[in-house]
Order: sequence, then structure tokens, then C-alpha cells
Amino acid sequence: MGAAIRRVAGTIVRAPLTGRNRRELMYCGFGGVAGLAGFWITVVLLLSGLTISVSVIGTVFGLVLITMTLRVSRRLGSLHRRLLKRMLGRQVEAPPPFQPGTGILNRVDRRLRDRPAWRAVWYALIKLPVSAVQLYTVMLTAFGLADLAYPAIWLLFRNHHGGTLSPLVAVVPVPFGGNIRVGSWLGAFPAALAGAACVVAAAWLARGINAADGRLVRGLLGPSSMAERVSELERTRALAVDDSAAALRRVERDLHDGAQMRLAALAMNLGMAREKLGDDDQAGDSAADNRASDNRATVRELIDAAQRNAVDALADLRDLARGIHPPVLDNGLASALITLAASSAIPATVSADIGIRPAPAIESIAYFCAAELIANATKHSYANQIKINIHTERAGVLVLEVSDDGIGGADAGRGSGLSGLAQRASTVDGRINVSSPAGGPTMVTVELPLRA
Repeated sequence: MGAAIRRVAGTIVRAPLTGRNRRELMYCGFGGVAGLAGFWITVVLLLSGLTISVSVIGTVFGLVLITMTLRVSRRLGSLHRRLLKRMLGRQVEAPPPFQPGTGILNRVDRRLRDRPAWRAVWYALIKLPVSAVQLYTVMLTAFGLADLAYPAIWLLFRNHHGGTLSPLVAVVPVPFGGNIRVGSWLGAFPAALAGAACVVAAAWLARGINAADGRLVRGLLGPSSMAERVSELERTRALAVDDSAAALRRVERDLHDGAQMRLAALAMNLGMAREKLGDDDQAGDSAADNRASDNRATVRELIDAAQRNAVDALADLRDLARGIHPPVLDNGLASALITLAASSAIPATVSADIGIRPAPAIESIAYFCAAELIANATKHSYANQIKINIHTERAGVLVLEVSDDGIGGADAGRGSGLSGLAQRASTVDGRINVSSPAGGPTMVTVELPLRA
């Protein structure tokens, strides 16, 4: 028990003499000054921006000040991470870099919604009491070292006879006391003891406040929180959806402008070659004429077969291109659905009320969902009529409703294609609701965002 107490006491007393204590105090000094300066810079800029932006005339200038505050807060956060790494060796990863976007309004909007920058603002505000404790720790160490030197100071500068000297005053910062008056060399030892206590207390206070500050840096200036990670994943997924839609559109155009045109030209050339051969209805008398006639017949059969294959390949290629990106979508989703309804085996009507045009990827998903639902109704519903209604129910949501007056009983779990549609819609956070009681009617509602 005694050995354990001595070991703990030795650890406490030796703390000020370690290299770690020097680094902790250096971080307290630099970090405290940086935190104090960052607090006032952030408060002045942010309050100025908010105050000016309240007035109609100063809105623009106020927004500029707020965006400047957010930029400065990111820089200050980077400074605190570097200080923590350089002086205490604690690595904190930086948050994702700011994505400015294009256009002035888009840049301002993204800057105002920059979560890491706002978390850096919170850090700058919370840092004020932390900086006060850090600077107090440095001050406590400085006064403690000065008090420790009082016995030596007395011997060097006060150890002489003659005259009456005013007593020395040893300052002991709160909460340890106040002032200790030193009137003799022996009286300097209580001041030195108080100074030693201050130095030891400052060493452990520095460790504690720096540990708390490190937690704040990791929590507010470090990598994104879970919500920001989800937001970043949503952003990258939206980019992937848009990129894939654009890539499929390029493939469709390449097929339409390249392979389809060449196949069409091949079919035409084969037809012209067949016409050049002419009709071989006359039989020749000589063996040579018979052989030539047979050769022409054989060539004509080969040309006919090649032309049929070219026409079939062209039809397959057109179906493939329409499956990738229907060209009718170039005129808008409403026109594409009207064209789709016109080709339905069951009479179909379309009503559309779309305010803002959806993104190309969303239009493609909505179109293929409608096509699959019409195909399902044709195969299974025994319906007499199909109704297609597409509209924007609320801001940012596109609603597609496909209903029929058939026998009902549609179930997404029985391989009717509805599960595949639900999967396709879920890639952009869409959803499908199926209402199909036995005996009908059936209504399938697809909700999609206007932007991925």
C-alpha cells in the first residue's frame, strides 16, 4: 500500500519535469492564443454579417461576411489541427474539402450549407473558456516558477546588511491564495513551496484541458459526423446515377448515329445489289447459261438472307437503343408517356401536370416504370382501360400513378416485375405503393424525387 502511494506521489511530482509537460504547456500557450483570436474574429465577422443581412440593402454584403466567416473558420480549424499534431502528436483527419459548385448563387448556397465550416464556428465559440483555462495554466506555471526562485533571489539580491528593505511579494494565483510576503530568507521557503504546488497543479491541469480540447477537435474539426457521411454518400450516389444516365444516353446516341446507320446502309446496298441481278426467269440453252443462272440464283439467295439478317439486326439494335434511353424522352416525360400509351394493347389515357422538369435519370426511371406497369397490366389484369397520371405532388417529388380496371391480385412478391421496379426506384430514394385487392381495381403509385 505504501509503495503504491509513493509511486503515485512520485508520478504526480515528476510530471512537471517531463518532456510531455513542456509540449502540453506549449500547446496551452499557442492554442490558447489561437483560440482567443479565433473567437473574436469569428464573433465579429458572424455578428456583423447577421446584423447587416437583416436589412434589405445590406443582405448581399451580409451574406458575403457570413461566407467569409465560414471560410475563415475552416482555416482556423486547420490551424488547431496542425497545432495538435505538431505539439502533442495527435493526428486528427481533416473533414471533406469544400465543393464550391458552379455559379455564384450555387457557391453561396453550398457555402452556407457547409457543415464542417459551421462545426468549426461552434468550435471557435466553445474554445473561449478552453483558451482561458489554457492561458491560466501557462500563467500558473510562470508564477509558480517565479515563486520557486525566491530563495535564490533572496540570496543574490537581498542578502546584505544595513538599511530596512521592503518585503518581497510572492504572487500565488487563485484558487491557491493571494500574496505571500517574504521578509527573510527562511520566509522565502513557504513561497517556494507554494510555487512548487502551482507548477505541479499546472502540469496536470494542462493535461486535462488539452485532453478535453483534443476531444473537441476530433468531434468538431475532425472527419464528418454520421449525418455528414450519409449526406456525402447521397451526393456521390446522385452523381453516380446522373453519370450513368448520361453514359447510357451517349451509348444510345452512338448506336443510333453509328451502328444503326451503317446497318441501314448495308440493308439498302443489299437491296440494290439484288435489283441489279434482275429476275432470272428465262432459261438458257447452253450449259454455260444454266450454270450462270444457277450462280445468280445462289447469289440472290445469299443477298436475300444477308438483307433479312441486316434488317433483323437493325430492329434488334433499335429495340436495344430504346431500352437504354427512349428517344421520345427528349421531348419530355409527358410526351413520352403519351407515345407509350398509344402503343398499348389496352386503351390507355395519360394526364400529366409536371411543373419542373425532372432530371434525365428520374425521367428514365419513371418511363420504364410506366412501361413495365403497362406490360404487367396487359399480361395479367384482363383490364379494359389503363389510366396513367403523373404530377408533382409536393416540392421535389414526382408521383406516377398507373391504374387499371382489371381483376387485381398484383403482388410484388410473386415475380410480377414489381419487385424490380421497387429496386430501381430505391436507387434514388424512391418508393412504390401497390393497391391491388382481389377483383380489382389495381393502382400502383411510384414516388420519385425530381433530382437524385
